Amino acid sequence: MSILADLAPSRRSGRPRGIAAICSAHPVVIETTLAHGRDVGGDVLIEATCNQVNQDGGYTGMTPADFRRSVEDSAAVAGFDTGRLVLGGDHLGPNPWRHLEAEDALQKAEGMMAAFVAAGFSKIHLDASMGCKGEPEALDDEVTALRAARLTRVAEKTARDNGLSPPVYVIGTEVPVPGGAWHALDGLQPTSAAAAKATIATHREVFRRHGAEAALDRVIGVVVQPGVEFGHEEVVVYRPDRARELASVLDDEPALVFEAHSTDYQPRRELARLVADGFPILKVGPGLTFALREALYGLDLIAGELDPSYGERSLYKAMEALMLAEPGYWQRYYQGDANSQRMLRHYSYSDRIRYYWPHPRAVAAVERLRAALAGRELPPTLVHQFLPASAGHAGPLDMPMALSLAVREVLDDYAEAVSPAGAA
Repeated sequence: MSILADLAPSRRSGRPRGIAAICSAHPVVIETTLAHGRDVGGDVLIEATCNQVNQDGGYTGMTPADFRRSVEDSAAVAGFDTGRLVLGGDHLGPNPWRHLEAEDALQKAEGMMAAFVAAGFSKIHLDASMGCKGEPEALDDEVTALRAARLTRVAEKTARDNGLSPPVYVIGTEVPVPGGAWHALDGLQPTSAAAAKATIATHREVFRRHGAEAALDRVIGVVVQPGVEFGHEEVVVYRPDRARELASVLDDEPALVFEAHSTDYQPRRELARLVADGFPILKVGPGLTFALREALYGLDLIAGELDPSYGERSLYKAMEALMLAEPGYWQRYYQGDANSQRMLRHYSYSDRIRYYWPHPRAVAAVERLRAALAGRELPPTLVHQFLPASAGHAGPLDMPMALSLAVREVLDDYAEAVSPAGAA
């Protein structure tokens, strides 16, 4: 846990460092992340959200224990030392069960918290801010903190019962919409300093009052909105001047840092500025699978050029048919006429196509692409045409390498930004 414990001290020392929180369950993303971590050194933080992984399986079909085994299997393939692996649970609270009465949803959230901690997830984002059946959409700080304290008590007991070191916690819930906004981004404002201070003070008071005071010394961060976001076709880039008042809150909180969500698609320079300004935990997810999808679609075009029997844009057509047949993951998010929705299904920055890659039909389509390119070195001229992220690669290039290079290009931005030199 040294990297997380060191974030606040390194900021105070004038040598800020950070860490990218990789929020993806895609096996290529995870394996590439671990191989990248092996190459650059340092710890790797991989997080699972409450909707993605929970005791009921989430949308991946994995429990926390399943997810851990999957990541450790990928680490073995990548040759990554699992002693440098940190697993985090993101938005742990009643969100997957908001349709239930509050008490029923909270009991489910308690079961999820116990499953995450028992599986060795050592960084926990407490998020009980969402209303359940019959409640307001968003709850106030007092109710949110009360529910977070309840979940923290479960986490602490689970760690004790299993002989595990207790986790560290991140509080706060003023975050961008998970997976990116689907509304206009005009007027996006950073969290106010007053709101951040109120969140911290309320959690401290409530935790002490409700028997969770032992966890307070292990609250390392607060989730806030620094003024970054992405929508379907736009990215709001970090502006340090707009977050200056918010960042100043940390001057009076030497043990804390801020956690920034939805940092996907931020330029490397702005990522480094976030770290330098006190936002050293940088969440990234859709940006990684967006890059992976770009590479897959480029390979889809290359396969069609190399082998006419493969067909024209076979993978693209298979994914379009799948998303039309099962629209649950995109329909309420992608507005506009039929053509606008089609474009967003495939090319939106929010990358809701990522939910479909585990589907058997998508797996079969990717395997067909893999078979079409098996044993082939990709011609440099086609690489230049369809795989710009790989165009500078020296030496033979095949499909696995092309996918890895696409993901690594994103990871390189974060690796540079979170290093003390990059954040300086």
